[in-house]
Amino acid sequence: MSFTSLGLSDFLIQAVNDLGYEQPTPIQLKAIPPILDGRDLLAAAETGSGKTAGFVLPILEKMQDALPARSNHANILILVPTRELAVQVEEAVQQYSKQFPRKLKSLAVYGGVSINLQMQAMRGGCDIVVATPGRLIDLFKRNAIDLRAIHTLVLDEADRMLDLGFADELDDILDELPERRQNLLFSATFPQGVRSLTQEILVNPVEIEIKQEASIPEQLEQRAIEVDRHNRTMLLKHLITTEKWSRVLIFVASKRTVNNVILKLSRADINAQAMHGDLTQSERSSALADFKSGRCKILVATDLAARGIDIPHMPCVLNYDLPRSPADYVHRIGRTGRAGEVGLALSFVDHESDSHFKLIEKRIKQTVTREQIEGFERDTIVPLEVREKKGQAPVKGKRKSKKDKLRAAEAAKKIWGTDK
Repeated sequence: MSFTSLGLSDFLIQAVNDLGYEQPTPIQLKAIPPILDGRDLLAAAETGSGKTAGFVLPILEKMQDALPARSNHANILILVPTRELAVQVEEAVQQYSKQFPRKLKSLAVYGGVSINLQMQAMRGGCDIVVATPGRLIDLFKRNAIDLRAIHTLVLDEADRMLDLGFADELDDILDELPERRQNLLFSATFPQGVRSLTQEILVNPVEIEIKQEASIPEQLEQRAIEVDRHNRTMLLKHLITTEKWSRVLIFVASKRTVNNVILKLSRADINAQAMHGDLTQSERSSALADFKSGRCKILVATDLAARGIDIPHMPCVLNYDLPRSPADYVHRIGRTGRAGEVGLALSFVDHESDSHFKLIEKRIKQTVTREQIEGFERDTIVPLEVREKKGQAPVKGKRKSKKDKLRAAEAAKKIWGTDK
């Protein structure tokens, strides 16, 4: 099928043609028709699947006859978990709406920058607002934005918003919205918190699932290198020196690990940039610009900070720490091997993460050959603390959300009449 067959207007067809889109992706084929029909939507789709166009294109199609937003009001609200994704989605809105019948106003709203400019931008009203929850709440608490005219709400990467602790903020935002509206929810995974959210806001939704395993392209080579935990940074230095990648995106588990890895690399005269949530917006933008331009070839990032980063021609992604969920593994390695290019995904596997990597292989239905690098071979003896460890690290989606814990505490109060 073509974009024309989906019922999109000529100005949108021209926009996708200008961007080099030849045919709709699976998520676009399934999402665009029900959105045009005004249905609520629940979609399971990874970043990189084309989901942004999947909701922006039909939203623009439906807006042709709508009046511009009144002062301080917005018509469309797209909620995203991170600053980078807010910028990326709003840029996509601008690209797809270049030939819109009238001048369309869109705005990215996020923290880490001055709120005054965003308040000024809202004075004349805004057709489409792309926002992170925290900054959006700051704006409506200052009466800088009125959400009562919102007729379409998009929650993009809902699982990430809950991971970041935005459950309470989402409740506050939903309280400000009109009851009658179209709701579109996209999420890579569906832990209990997301399922509760879908029950709360969606009305008789169309459900779409894009199979996870299909998002790993054939030309993407996966390698698993067995290494002792304390030798990972030494092995990383060795690989950077010998492989001479033009770019490598390194994923780690925490902000502290980001800083530790960069410090150790710098001591070996290896320049690397950081990407994590404690950096200011200007620092994050600068690091990303340096990485995209090639001024810096190594970016060390956490999952949440890297969400929404889309860099073409990425030759290698390296999992210094394994992600908590198989879905995150697919998301990470999907940053390389795009658009038919050859890509490489490397994962460090120590004794502690052995069983978790086997779980990832089971979920993606692929077996990744283990290897060892001479001089960095993993000890054949499993450390005592690993052997004695009971159970495994929790897989994402199994923990109770903050809201679930509060509900459980309230239920306990009613039963026992006490906080204890």
